[in-house]
Amino acid sequence: MNWDNFCIVFDISKKDKLFEGRYNSEEVLQCVFENGMLDFSIKYDFMDKPLLHLSSSAKLGDKIKVHILPYRIELYVNEVLADEEWPCGEHYLSKCSIIDNGCTVRIQESHIINEVEPSVIGTFSNAEGWKPEGNIFVGDCMPYHHNGVYHVLYLKDRHHHGSKWGYGAHQWNHISTDDFETWNIHPMAVAIDDPAEGSICTGSWIYDNGIHYLFYTVRMCDGSPAKICRSISQDGFHFEKDREFSFTLSNKYTAPSARDPKIVKDEKGVFHMILTTSLSDRGRGCLAHLISENLKEWCEVDEPLYISEKEAGEPECPDYFYKDGFYYLVYSLGLKGYYQYSKKPFSDWIIPKNPIIPCKSVPKAAIWNDRLIFAGFDGNGIYGGTLTFLEAVVGENGEFTYKSLGKRMPGYFSTCS
Repeated sequence: MNWDNFCIVFDISKKDKLFEGRYNSEEVLQCVFENGMLDFSIKYDFMDKPLLHLSSSAKLGDKIKVHILPYRIELYVNEVLADEEWPCGEHYLSKCSIIDNGCTVRIQESHIINEVEPSVIGTFSNAEGWKPEGNIFVGDCMPYHHNGVYHVLYLKDRHHHGSKWGYGAHQWNHISTDDFETWNIHPMAVAIDDPAEGSICTGSWIYDNGIHYLFYTVRMCDGSPAKICRSISQDGFHFEKDREFSFTLSNKYTAPSARDPKIVKDEKGVFHMILTTSLSDRGRGCLAHLISENLKEWCEVDEPLYISEKEAGEPECPDYFYKDGFYYLVYSLGLKGYYQYSKKPFSDWIIPKNPIIPCKSVPKAAIWNDRLIFAGFDGNGIYGGTLTFLEAVVGENGEFTYKSLGKRMPGYFSTCS
């Protein structure tokens, strides 16, 4: 048996506990069917408590398959993916005894064929209020504009940040539009493929010399410094992790919390990275500032680009752009977006009268057809929810006014307060 790639297969033939697995008298595997819900849990040596349960609605006679890889678990009901989890460490199935409680359970090897997906794998209309089907939610958004197309990379969220014992296990999904009516769904841009990865955090997209780069940090399960990583693509739809590229921040910063790199290129061709973290000696949240000539070797600028008020925490998901004569710095505190502006790049920031961006949670922007459009998510007070958009208009003094996109792009709608 290949315990790195196998399936547990069974039919729902009864109610109550279907089967359990025990190792040294401890329950390390359990599957229960009650009140129309199937619940599957499995324990790993990484954590004392079982991995968050995989669950789905089901009925008697349904065929169930649980596919287990070292870095992902998939629950299928009648060949349809119903739930996922992302483990770390070793399970006990090769050592445990399974008590089937009258349910016939088979453990068998899996055979996966990794085929390259087409650039477009689906479509839908009108993304305001949209989320993927099933128990999947939209997390942090990373909008980007390229060749007349507005792209949204977003953190794919299951269980409202509860996956993988609360590490989140977020991955980057990808959608795009050229008219804000019809949207294309593209292959997953960045996936978890290593058990040590707790979550692929928010980041940014930059295109240079014919290559598409995605920069992000990886929250590590062991609490070690978050690695700043990148993925690369020739076509902007199929990305591969650059296994030779990664680095961590210096001891000046709390490297384990580093996340959300925003990459921009200035007028002189120098690349700038703006990164969420904290100053080690002061315990203050900040936006670290790094520069590079080639997107590969990075050095830290002496002073952070921004330092939070003492009790504010770390400014998350930074954004930076130029529009109508002004430079803008955007970040989020407590999921709420804030902005500052300046006539100079990377300095002399002015705080507007109302610095809050009213685009629900964690707004970031891209300029599409000369229109500044923020994307965020509406989680109704919790992490992960549905897509939401907001257009910002630059006033003569540099401050924003806002207009709702509604369901259709042409024309303007009500001004947000």
